Amino acid sequence: MPNAQPAPTPPVSLLARVRSGDWLTAERVLVYGRIFLGATVAIVIGWLALSHGNVDMTGKPLGPDFLNVYAAGVLVQQGHPADAYDWEKHRAAEQAVVPYDEYFGWHYPPMFLALAALLASLPYLPALGLYMAATLAGYAAVLRALVGRLRHGVLLALAFPGVFANLGHGQNGFLTTGLFGAALMTLERRPVVSGVLFGLMAYKPQFGLLIPVALLAARAWTAIAAAAVTVLLTASASALAFGLDTWLAFRQSLSLTQSVVLEEGATGWPKIVSLFSAAMGLGAPLPLAYAVQFAGLALAAVVTAFVWWRTEDGYLRAAALGFAIPLSTPYVLDYDLVLLAVPIACLALNGIERGFAPWQKSLLAALFVLPLIARSIAMLTHVSLTPLLLAAVLATLVGAVRRGDVRA
Repeated sequence: MPNAQPAPTPPVSLLARVRSGDWLTAERVLVYGRIFLGATVAIVIGWLALSHGNVDMTGKPLGPDFLNVYAAGVLVQQGHPADAYDWEKHRAAEQAVVPYDEYFGWHYPPMFLALAALLASLPYLPALGLYMAATLAGYAAVLRALVGRLRHGVLLALAFPGVFANLGHGQNGFLTTGLFGAALMTLERRPVVSGVLFGLMAYKPQFGLLIPVALLAARAWTAIAAAAVTVLLTASASALAFGLDTWLAFRQSLSLTQSVVLEEGATGWPKIVSLFSAAMGLGAPLPLAYAVQFAGLALAAVVTAFVWWRTEDGYLRAAALGFAIPLSTPYVLDYDLVLLAVPIACLALNGIERGFAPWQKSLLAALFVLPLIARSIAMLTHVSLTPLLLAAVLATLVGAVRRGDVRA
């Protein structure tokens, strides 16, 4: 009797592979990381080599969003800090540094003027280089402390496309991410330091909406007090240094920022990756867009409170807060997604230790490349992937906490 042949193994469907994430092997992660990092280095070097003076080969200022910081610092040094919130005067200051048709608005509270004034003491290009190098070093140091024990962890942190997006814009994402990651890592053992770091994030207030929710849910009273004192002291110091009229000017400028930048879409709906912008890009009326954004904020707050209340797992807490922050604010841009480096790393570390929930590995891969593709996909399809992916990964986190998938 002939030997029976083993039944052929049925092929695994594409959907099943995406659900399990088995396609994302360690070898592939390393290869992709090296490709992204190599491309980033090559593009940055090539872009700088083809630039002339303070402008790139297209005539646009190098690090264009840094121009608003530098111009604000110039106004401080000239003794007119409140003029940073006068769009005409601030635009004139930008034009004096790099003549360019587009205006890059200054929307930060006065405590950020101190750093702007310090940078404006240098010529534009050295100031830009120092700003990017110093904040990138801080970002790398924090990510190394977080994932350094993983093989090639630092390489992947630098390969994250959010790094490229932030460098290209000359933005402050490295600073925000460094403060955020360091605050999370010091929360348990050094709560005062953690609170101070959280408080310093007030220079970008739209990213701080959920921090009190998380700290209250964790009963982190010392960190809450330290954060509150830090915000009070930095605000008071800036009022003493630059005058109370600077704070009044900042307050008055908020309505103009809201109407022009946010509601009229002067920045462009695809570039803003919030729920509000997603709704506006699809043609929703303004009240509906605000309602959608409020629903996103409420969802993000509930998820953050739930995770921070139900588990003391530092990785899951950091992942929940980090993924929830961009969902909570109507004003988050594609270069701000460098902040996702922290929650991506934390959820990956948790998955390595405890196992990945269904869909989680594939979602992490999609979130990793998101800063590179978010704007292009929104431009082509009018659909913003960012809120969808963030909501999906938060759902997996809630499921993990409910099942008790936490570290001992």
